[in-house]
Amino acid sequence: MKVLVVGANGQIGKHLVSFIQEHDSLEAKAMIRKQEQVSFFENLGAETAVVDLEDGIETIAKAAEGVDAVVFTAGSGPSTGKDKTILIDLDGAVKTIEAAKAAGVKRFIMISSFDTRREAIQAANSSFAPYVAAKHYADEWLKRTDLDYTIIHPGMLTNDQGIGQVSAAVEVERGEIPREDVASVIVASLENNQTIGKEFQVVGGTTSIKEAIDSI
Repeated sequence: MKVLVVGANGQIGKHLVSFIQEHDSLEAKAMIRKQEQVSFFENLGAETAVVDLEDGIETIAKAAEGVDAVVFTAGSGPSTGKDKTILIDLDGAVKTIEAAKAAGVKRFIMISSFDTRREAIQAANSSFAPYVAAKHYADEWLKRTDLDYTIIHPGMLTNDQGIGQVSAAVEVERGEIPREDVASVIVASLENNQTIGKEFQVVGGTTSIKEAIDSI
């Protein structure tokens, strides 16, 4: 399975490309924004596509040609303004969904926020609410397509070393999860067709990632 990782230069994305390249039955194509980011992925043996999420659907679709799955791990980041939240976390996600459809790619995994229900938008503080709203509508757009989607809602992300154990379900208690473990959850979801058409929250826990994803 060839996987286009959108936002590959992000912290989850780098772990994900590395894990995919170590996997016998998976192959990564890293979609990145800057030419100077190419060498990191070439050293992993991964193909690259230099594309900005503010480009058009056609440009993103060209990057998605010939792949079997798309994983959206991109994000505008906490240091940008509300404009980038809309352009990347909402419009960039929607354009990637539409690009996957245009390229004939059925499998799509979205890395979302922990809780993107409408109630979560209302409960969020004023600085975080635009991000939750953007993720809410991107998730809703994906769910209304005929793509084989999975939406993953990770808890608070950390840079701790992954432990390979999580708690995953439609709803779990709020908690933290290493980015490295999120990448492993994505790989497990790609390998498990039972996750198609589902969304789930995931935090650090005591169940192996494979077992946790098998039970979704």
